[in-house]
Amino acid sequence: MIEVHELAKRYGTAVAVDGLSFTVRPGRVTGFLGPNGAGKSTTMRVILGLDAPTAGRATIGGQPYARLSRPLHQVGALLDAGAVHGGRTARNHLLAIAVSNGISARRVDEVLGLVGLDSATARRRVRGFSLGMKQRLGIAAALLGDPGVLLFDEPVNGLDPEGVHWVRGLFKQLAGEGRTVFVSSHLMSEMAVTAEHLVVIGRGRLVADTPIAQFVQQGSSGDVLVRSPAAPALAVLLHRRGATVTTDTGGALAVTGLDAEAIGDLAAAHHLPVHELTPRRASLEEAFLELTRDSVDYHAGAPADTGKAA
Repeated sequence: MIEVHELAKRYGTAVAVDGLSFTVRPGRVTGFLGPNGAGKSTTMRVILGLDAPTAGRATIGGQPYARLSRPLHQVGALLDAGAVHGGRTARNHLLAIAVSNGISARRVDEVLGLVGLDSATARRRVRGFSLGMKQRLGIAAALLGDPGVLLFDEPVNGLDPEGVHWVRGLFKQLAGEGRTVFVSSHLMSEMAVTAEHLVVIGRGRLVADTPIAQFVQQGSSGDVLVRSPAAPALAVLLHRRGATVTTDTGGALAVTGLDAEAIGDLAAAHHLPVHELTPRRASLEEAFLELTRDSVDYHAGAPADTGKAA
């Protein structure tokens, strides 16, 4: 497990992480979310021993990273896909890491194949790689020691749709093998279909540590979309029952305060036809924006009306 306990990190007077505590457990993909500047990258750097905490601790398997006897065999990480010597070939980059950790050249070729970098590509110098190719190389480096704990910071940046689909399946496979998989990302659509659990922070503090379904529910209770040729009459009845009713697209009703079953029963009791009755839940993005609203440093305004298009 990755365990973070009362972690604090300050840079002068700036507080990056403030009393943060959470646990990342094996066997599932845990998403790490937060607005820009929330402290995600700093937290990952402290976990990996790249920054020293001001207070508190971060451990992997009960030990600080610096005390791990065979770190690459225990922990794999990708924090910055661009942090590679551009003059080396992809294979030589991995070979240098492998030699320093007692890993065979055969394993280098295995992970290159796993991430989709063929032998011709592996002989190319990294400076000519696209961001997506560097991401694949970084993932290969993280997998090199076959570790039980994996950390990835924005791993799908620069990947094409096939690459994103592949990474999604890879993370689920690694978690299914009992590994601890911790993934930071700004892409809510990816987290919604990849992560099972979420750790959400804002301004360096914990906002949520919960299964993804529960996070979405606590962010918003959702509503029920109702379409009826007798919408005005039904709206009056719903108001009388204490529901909140607003008009949605196409004259439909968006109802909160009553579930779909109660709305259907009410319409049937008054012989009002209903053509659609659809419960709607907030998306992960909507729940995230709602729960982290007070943790965002910069709020953009609505686009100004600039008149007619040129």
